[in-house]
Amino acid sequence: MKKLMITICCGFILFLSCKSVQSQKRSADAVDSKVNTYVKNIEIVGRGVINTINSPNVKLKSIDIGDCSWTDGFWGDKWKEAEQVMIPHMGSILKGDIGHAYNNFKIAAGLKEGKHKGFAWHDGDFYKWMEASVYLYGVNKDEKIIKELDEIIKVIAKAQQPDGYLSTSIIIREDLEPFENRKNHELYNSGHLLTSAVIHHRVTGKTNFLEIAMKHANMLYKLFQPQPQHLKRFGFNQTQIMGLVELYRTTKDNRYLELAEIFINMRGKTKIIRNNITKEYSVGDMVQERIPLRKESEAVGHAVLALYYYAGAADVYAETGEQALIDALDRLWDNVVHKKMYITGALGQTHFGRSSRKDNIEEGFMAEYQMPNLTAYNETCANICNSMFSNRMLGIKGEAKYADIMELVLYNSALSGISLDGKHYYYSNPLRKIEGALNYKKMNTEFPQRQPYLNCFCCPPNLVRTIAKSPAWAYSKSSNGISVNLYGGNKLDTRLLDDSKIKLKQETNYPWEGQVKITIEACKKDPFEILLRIPDWAKGTKVMVNNNPIEKIEAGSFAVIERQWKKSDIILIDMPMDIKFVEGHPRIEEVRNQVALKRGPVVYCLESVDLPKNANIFDAYLSSDKMLEAIYKPSLLGGIMAIEGEVLIRKDNLKGMYNEVQKPKFESYKTQFVPYFTWSNRGDKEMTVFLPIIWN
Repeated sequence: MKKLMITICCGFILFLSCKSVQSQKRSADAVDSKVNTYVKNIEIVGRGVINTINSPNVKLKSIDIGDCSWTDGFWGDKWKEAEQVMIPHMGSILKGDIGHAYNNFKIAAGLKEGKHKGFAWHDGDFYKWMEASVYLYGVNKDEKIIKELDEIIKVIAKAQQPDGYLSTSIIIREDLEPFENRKNHELYNSGHLLTSAVIHHRVTGKTNFLEIAMKHANMLYKLFQPQPQHLKRFGFNQTQIMGLVELYRTTKDNRYLELAEIFINMRGKTKIIRNNITKEYSVGDMVQERIPLRKESEAVGHAVLALYYYAGAADVYAETGEQALIDALDRLWDNVVHKKMYITGALGQTHFGRSSRKDNIEEGFMAEYQMPNLTAYNETCANICNSMFSNRMLGIKGEAKYADIMELVLYNSALSGISLDGKHYYYSNPLRKIEGALNYKKMNTEFPQRQPYLNCFCCPPNLVRTIAKSPAWAYSKSSNGISVNLYGGNKLDTRLLDDSKIKLKQETNYPWEGQVKITIEACKKDPFEILLRIPDWAKGTKVMVNNNPIEKIEAGSFAVIERQWKKSDIILIDMPMDIKFVEGHPRIEEVRNQVALKRGPVVYCLESVDLPKNANIFDAYLSSDKMLEAIYKPSLLGGIMAIEGEVLIRKDNLKGMYNEVQKPKFESYKTQFVPYFTWSNRGDKEMTVFLPIIWN
């Protein structure tokens, strides 16, 4: 009788269990069906990287992915390298046993045995590589790219949980619960999932990836929209804000925009216990939660977290137009660019430090003008995020200064993160390296040379996706015309906001030379405007249309030329490319009485390989009376414009910490300076951007 009762009970429990599973499956199926139905009714309007074509508070609207392509010259070469080397090579890493990101999805999907490997945010790194691949397809239309991505998307779909949850480190590990600890970076993974899926949909028209993203976003809305107490401080690396806004722009589902704003509003609401060691990892300024965004006046904490956060807030403003939000972003952009940014456009002064409000921080901002060179952290991701934030502000404000920062980062602190062969990577980007000064064995992200693989792999895919999407940053649509944001050999074939066709061809050897030729290949008959960005450094720029000079060209602004254009009209831009000494603000103590060399948008450095044998980089001085000359060297570092000239090598043998000296002894030495982004491609050598100068 006892055995019979046990059997009946077990059977009943099994029945209830099966019924519960079936109920969950029906619920999940209903969600899937609703998403599928919704997706089928979506009309693609605008295919921009940041699709602002219908955003009400944006002055310069996005062009579509594929409308512009780099054809030759500097960016033509870089884009081709991304297509042929950078992205395929990275894919082989991430899909293999070294990068293991794809393996994690296979394990989570039940298609492979094993344990999760890598950091919790590795899913997001994989999504970035997928996004980069789609940008390639948007230009080259190579169907093999989409075929491979479709197979990957099938695996991701199988890994996704019935309720829409998707983060492989939590799915695979049984000892972790979803959203119990923000250092697991689930929302970071979410943001890159949403962004990658939206870009895939815009370029291909397919909905297989978009359906996964919507199902996931619906889960986030259900969980976070009520703002339960235990989740009010949740969020670490908040890429989900940008992803949600782009999903809103694609689907027109207001819930996604609402949730994006909720994530902004939740910051700064909760009382912070200073240096409290909690399960939630870092607190306070480290994650920008001590002061509400709308009241903040200083960039604080982890630089990547901050800039992703600001970029997401800019996306929200583009849709809502809230004045308090843009006022805060204006203050923060100004603080970043004018008080905490390196000459290369890099951000994040320190690996470990304190905020101005005395919170412990990592990989981020210190006090204003506190700018070390040797220990400068300058994570590649932070530098790229700087350009992403400025790119959004360019659209909103329509001012050239934002494109100046985009360009500064692209030519300097972004490209320094990858080797010239496209297969080795830097995480941090210091402005000085001295042999023996740092113990790299005790560091986890700083290395003496670029590495073939970084365990923390967030930066490499971020960089290659930036190169892949850079053609879409070159132009924007104004109310009645087109703005030229970046210079480089390219072709533009797009439609203005009134749906009229325009085709431009840009020919130039920029940034090595300052001459740019733009030819109108097709346009409407009615008058329209072409906005030409005149960089802030390009004082004395001349512009001609069909050999007729344009008056009142002002550096640091857009030159607006409105006229009745016609096919074969030619615009000639001539920007002076003088070699300039650049000094830091007097409060930047470490570079006082030192200067850096800059030519056009490119910052230069000196490497010890170009100094006499046994000379250290700190032995080199510049002299104001020594002539410097720009010389193009096709066989050096892939073909660069080098700066040649004499430096003074100090011959004193200084051994003590402090040394009495009467008059330093110098010897003149002819050397060369190379673009900062090319450093560390000729072996493990010393390097510096700033050098002491002797004024004669």
